Amino acid sequence: MTCEPARNIAILGATGSVGASTLDVIARHPDRFAVTAVAANRQWAPLLEQIARFRPPYAALLDADAAHELDEAVRREGLATRVLAGPEGLHAIATLPEADTVVAGIVGGAGLAPTLAAARAGKRILLANKETLVLAGGLFMAAVREGGATLLPIDSEHNAIFQCLPHDTVGRAGVRRILLTASGGPFRTTPAAEMSRVTPEEACAHPRWRMGRKISVDSATMMNKGLEMIEARWLFGVAPERIEVLIHPESIVHSMVEYLDGSVLAQLGNPDMRTPIAQALAWPGRVAAGVPPLDLAQIGALNFAAPDSTRFPCLALARDALVAGGSAPATLSAANEVAVAAFLERSIGFLDIAGVCAEALSRLPAHAMNSLDDALDADRAGRSLARELLARTVLSV
Repeated sequence: MTCEPARNIAILGATGSVGASTLDVIARHPDRFAVTAVAANRQWAPLLEQIARFRPPYAALLDADAAHELDEAVRREGLATRVLAGPEGLHAIATLPEADTVVAGIVGGAGLAPTLAAARAGKRILLANKETLVLAGGLFMAAVREGGATLLPIDSEHNAIFQCLPHDTVGRAGVRRILLTASGGPFRTTPAAEMSRVTPEEACAHPRWRMGRKISVDSATMMNKGLEMIEARWLFGVAPERIEVLIHPESIVHSMVEYLDGSVLAQLGNPDMRTPIAQALAWPGRVAAGVPPLDLAQIGALNFAAPDSTRFPCLALARDALVAGGSAPATLSAANEVAVAAFLERSIGFLDIAGVCAEALSRLPAHAMNSLDDALDADRAGRSLARELLARTVLSV
């Protein structure tokens, strides 16, 4: 029996939930995985703790001031990690010759450029950053092909689809639909009349997953599921009309693939991010993730329902952007990011998030995306318009 060499991992977004879960899995298998680099936005203190534990040769922070603080702390602690700063630092981490695998877990548009760089460098990419595919899906998938990169999704839904799909073109021809499951978030059964009074704390109280505040709000509006439809279109090469969403409150079936012969394959598991991360880290093998075994007898029943488009208008907006193509998904994502931030700051109401996004889509017609600059320009335009809308008036849906 031949032992596989250890994989050297660079983690973009190490201080977030994806990064923390990845490090948990890595720590369980020190013979299989080594941390080569950790990177984040500006949280230098948590990153310092990770450096002290895993002793990576490299670290980076997007915020230059925070990187300076981290560098001084690393020196005080007598650690050997080299600290990098700014977009150049993230690019360096994503393309390190010493790292064969890059975990793309930075939230938002900040993750686009380094993830694209990792693809061009031919890395094995564990993708959690939605914006990479939402802002520049065609460009990114072309970079994956041209760079010879290996792309493994670690969002639970896309990882489930990856596990249920055949990995040959002949088998793919037999796929009828992709079914993305959604928990429905904290407001699945909330009366519509009460939605306008939703607070940030309530929106962030996801019934199944522990996530960051922005992603939690996206789950509450179901924008996250809309963005996942856009991601699935690029990841799996399927037409928009063959991607559907199904509410599944237990979050046990993480997604399904329906075939022309009537077969439906599903991936099941306890709702824990470590499962898809472990699957992708070890692929095509398997390693323990530290997740308790699934006990279907104890669960007893699994429920499914169609999503309520009235309750969740962001889902319909995302489908509109998916069908429009071009810059429309980038506009939607950018406007949503600005609107969610405003909601978390209590500047607008929960229902106003969809209003800002709808207005941005209507006022910025879709256009072709031929370069990274086009994607970044569309992102900036969406953000600028969203801020203008927020400054002028509070919209309601």
